[in-house]
Order: sequence, then C-alpha cells, then structure tokens
Amino acid sequence: MAQVLNGKVAIITGASSGIGLATARTFLEAGASVLGVDRSAAPESLSSNEQFKFHQADLSDATAATSILDAAKAAFNRVDILVNNAGIMDFNAGVATLDDETWDKVIAINLTAPVKLMREAVKIMKEQGGGTIVNVASKAGTSGASAGVAYTCSKHGLVGATKNTAWLYKDDGIRCNAICPGAVATNIMANTDYSKLDMQSLMRLKPVLETHTPKLGQPEGVAVPDTCAKAILFLASDLSTGITGVALPVDNGWSTI
Repeated sequence: MAQVLNGKVAIITGASSGIGLATARTFLEAGASVLGVDRSAAPESLSSNEQFKFHQADLSDATAATSILDAAKAAFNRVDILVNNAGIMDFNAGVATLDDETWDKVIAINLTAPVKLMREAVKIMKEQGGGTIVNVASKAGTSGASAGVAYTCSKHGLVGATKNTAWLYKDDGIRCNAICPGAVATNIMANTDYSKLDMQSLMRLKPVLETHTPKLGQPEGVAVPDTCAKAILFLASDLSTGITGVALPVDNGWSTI
C-alpha cells in the first residue's frame, strides 16, 4: 500500500474490532502512527507493531476526550487525524417505547463523545496548522427508516456536527468528513441482545431493511470492515484534498432508494 499517511498520527476509537480495527490496520500499512481507543482490551493482532499504541477508555466518561488526546500527544507528540468510529445500537426502539437509559447511552457514545473529541482535536490541529477528522456516521444519519430513534438522532447529529465543523474550521486547514455505512459485518450487531429489540418498530422498518438484506460476500451484499476502512483512509489523507463537509455513503447503493 502507498504510504499516503507517512509521518501522520491518528486517533481511532472503537479500534479493537470491526471498522475501527480494519482502519487501524489500514492506517498503519499507509505509514501512520496510531493510537487505538476502546473500552475492550487492545487488539492482539496489532500488539507487535511499534507504531500502534492503545488507550483503554469508556467514551461515556466525562474526562475521556481529554485523556485520549493527552495519551496521543504523550505517545507521538502530535495529532493529525481523528477517526470517531465507536458506536452502539438502540434496539430499534421508537419514541413510544424508548427508555431513558437507552437514549442517554446511545447519545453519549454516538454523539456527545465524538463532539468532545473533535473539540479537543481541533484545538491541537489549529496550533499545528491543520488536520483531518473522519466521523463514522451511518445510513441512519440520512434516513428515518434504518434504525431506532436514538440511533437515528445520534447519527443525524453526527452528520450535522461534521458539516458544521468542516465550515467553521476550513480556513484553519482542518477538513472534516463522514462516511455513512449501510449494513456492515461487525460486532455491533453480533453483540446485540436481540431479546431487547422493539419488535413492533422493527416490523415497521422491515420493508425498508429488506431492500438491503443481501448475503455476505456478494457484490451487493453486506459490506466488510475493510471497505469502510479504505473510504476512511481516502478522506483522512491528502488524496481527498479539497473535500470537506461530505457525508459519503459506503452502502453498496442502499442510499439510492
């Protein structure tokens, strides 16, 4: 792989599995140094790479953002790229069945934490003369019929934060973009407690979801994390110079319907 991130330092949340792990691996191959962040243990597959450091953190903690940025600066002395990837689902609950705990948790992880991390990263990037931010939003960030209300609101909010940050800091050399994956084979669904799913809401979503219930491995199928990682690499690198404020679908065409 071309060393398009040679000398760059990246923070990647949710780095122990799925899209985050694939992105960490892709960034390292592209020449970057990476601080991986996750509430789970560090990925063993990257433990021998000297350019990979790991910081265990719960993103719902009020001090997580500052501790993560401090860890990156301590390890690598700078921060060039922030990838806000970590996220959780919401059991497809609509407003009539949504409980406060689910709402608070989903918004905290999917929206509040990325915004706080952007706040801290932008301060550093402004001092350094620039940087790039890539937020992992979702098809649910552009649609009302892809998930429950908490997840949908969190991802719409993240797309909005992406566009606002892109505009406000474009003259500081900071670019901010998002990707909007459709169905991706990651642990976010594998770890879902299906007994908690709001089946009534799910049945209302089913006609839309069934337009994109393909089989893994088929061209029109569920994406693999590496597909998203390549899109993130593009937006994080100078390959996408001049592109900012974009919410890029990575969904095998799902967003066209």
